[in-house]
Amino acid sequence: MKSKQKINSGQVSQTPLSKRRLKTKPVLTLLGILFVGNVFWFVLWLISVLGGASDNDTIVASVDGENISRQQWIAEMEQRYGKETLQRMVNLKVMEKAAKEFGIKVTDEEIDLEMSLMISSGEKDSTLQLLGASELREQIKSQLILEKVLSKDIVIEEEQLETYYKENESLYNIPTTYRAKLIVVETKDEAESVIKELKNGSDFSVLARERSTDQVSASLGGDIGFITLNQSNIDSAILSTLEKTNEGELSELFLLKDGRYGILQVNEIYEGKSFPYQDVKGHIKRVLAMEQLPASITPELFWQEFNAEWFYGE
Repeated sequence: MKSKQKINSGQVSQTPLSKRRLKTKPVLTLLGILFVGNVFWFVLWLISVLGGASDNDTIVASVDGENISRQQWIAEMEQRYGKETLQRMVNLKVMEKAAKEFGIKVTDEEIDLEMSLMISSGEKDSTLQLLGASELREQIKSQLILEKVLSKDIVIEEEQLETYYKENESLYNIPTTYRAKLIVVETKDEAESVIKELKNGSDFSVLARERSTDQVSASLGGDIGFITLNQSNIDSAILSTLEKTNEGELSELFLLKDGRYGILQVNEIYEGKSFPYQDVKGHIKRVLAMEQLPASITPELFWQEFNAEWFYGE
């Protein structure tokens, strides 16, 4: 791992840079964050369950009088997910140790950039929508540590970085983005009734699940994810309402194209920003380096160096 790998233009993929970036960075980061996030929350939950070891004989389910104990339940989950989950946890710890040894750090500015790029990339996933801002930042930080450690010995020429930026400059012009929740009902009277309940203290997410006729967002407590005002796949009434609603506020009712009525709650507004080359140079280097990273370079290569041991003993 000590040798340098120099990458020149002859080694770079012939796929257009703009296409490569869209296929690699947002998707790679998103999938990595979501997978690690799901595993992380599963592990926290499993630990809390294991904490009540004395309750292992507790019956958690029964079928026609045949019981399933807590211990059977936990054993089944460990068999299905235990090894992979533990491997991810060890890798995360190893990467944190490696980052410290190699002087690799992740700044708030880097996390801000990754958040902006992810939110503006158009990726939509219900799991991502369930993550709060602080949780999302932690997942991004973990992913950045992983990428920085794995690609630390790969050298990218300055000319390649500048070329990439010129060909992808529009990707670094991030529009203002809104994260909002939506309730859709059939009539104006229903919309007015919902607004009255909300103003009297009812929880928006609860009402969305109970009252909204938009099944997809209703299942997520009304969350419609991250929206920019130039999205052609979003009802123009939603876009115009977002634009005139402040962060943390509830909108007035509005008429959708299909004749139904909507109410919005704007949870967060990410102001648009254009990132100059110097601000994204590190990001570009990491994107190109990760593309060139040999498949054999994995976190597991660092286990021995940091004395990592685990239950499975392989």
